[in-house]
Amino acid sequence: MKPDNSDNILRIETGSGQTVLHYRGRLDATSVAAVWEESTRAVTGSGGVSVDAKGVDYLDGAGAGLMIQLKLLAAKAKIGFSIAGLDPRFERLVESVDADLVGQSAVFDRDRRGFIEQIGQFVGDWAEEGKSLITYVGECAGMFAWACKHPRKARWRDVGLSSIHVGVNSMPILLLIGFLIGLIMSFQSAVSLQRFAAEIFVPNMLGLVMFREMGALVTAILLAARSGSAFAAEIGTMKVNEEVDALVSMGLSPMRFLVLPKVLATMLMVPIMTMFFNFASLLGGAVVMLSLGFPLATFTSRVFMNTKVMDFTGGMLKVMVFSLLISGIGCLRGLQTRSGAGAVGVSTTRAVVSGLILIAVADGLFAVAFFFLGI
Repeated sequence: MKPDNSDNILRIETGSGQTVLHYRGRLDATSVAAVWEESTRAVTGSGGVSVDAKGVDYLDGAGAGLMIQLKLLAAKAKIGFSIAGLDPRFERLVESVDADLVGQSAVFDRDRRGFIEQIGQFVGDWAEEGKSLITYVGECAGMFAWACKHPRKARWRDVGLSSIHVGVNSMPILLLIGFLIGLIMSFQSAVSLQRFAAEIFVPNMLGLVMFREMGALVTAILLAARSGSAFAAEIGTMKVNEEVDALVSMGLSPMRFLVLPKVLATMLMVPIMTMFFNFASLLGGAVVMLSLGFPLATFTSRVFMNTKVMDFTGGMLKVMVFSLLISGIGCLRGLQTRSGAGAVGVSTTRAVVSGLILIAVADGLFAVAFFFLGI
């Protein structure tokens, strides 16, 4: 007979090829950790294992895991195993776990999959993503139609609050970046054009680039980094805290209460943000041209003389599409948030990355469309 261990939790009896493990007290995470190695070692080399659990007055998941592990070791050694005296409450906990699944990793090792399996998994993931995206777009379209049909029932106060977060609070950084980009682009262009005494064409370039392309693109990137991530984090936190599930259980639509105000606010504010960005960039260009000795009237006249209405209209059309994509994908990633400590961070990252990819794809499609339309 082996003497009791220091914690008086386990006593091991051996005789006639049979090993009896006597447990007493609490089998929780702390006590199980103290006797785990000794218990599993006792199974090895015995002709049969019997567990006496009459003295166990508490057993949680750790204790159930110990019992299942002993059962697995006994099955692997092809010896008998039995548990006696366990309280029916704890017995149900042990029996609820399938011993055949214990020890198997829940995460499938992707590197061990065959090439065909990896392709199938990739296609399946994209199909599932496409399905959720199509469903989400349909729900958004339905919410827009509902808001147009019942404008008084829309949550305009939430739209106003979201407009403040999206537009007003982001205006300082937007103006600063716009001024710096206009300043840098004008200075670099002027340095290159000075070789040909063509600095006068700097306003032509700046106005065309900003109104047609850079204003909408940079504003959209800032929107994705700032507001798209904020939407995903806000809705993702609500998803983790089960607040979204509470809305659904009360018969309320998360699309109407969470997504629609943010999308409407973004589409209302982003064109205004783009115009302020363009103005700040032109101000930066004006500083460079004034430093080169050109009057302000020359700069402004050349900017607006060489910028067509379609350049401004095309930029506004781009940014409207960009705002819809960014706000929509940010809210979608928030709704797709899973449980766990890092789930909100994952959703935020996915929102920013997806938003930037969509911006690049949409901008390329606009470039091709404008080329064939002659705009």
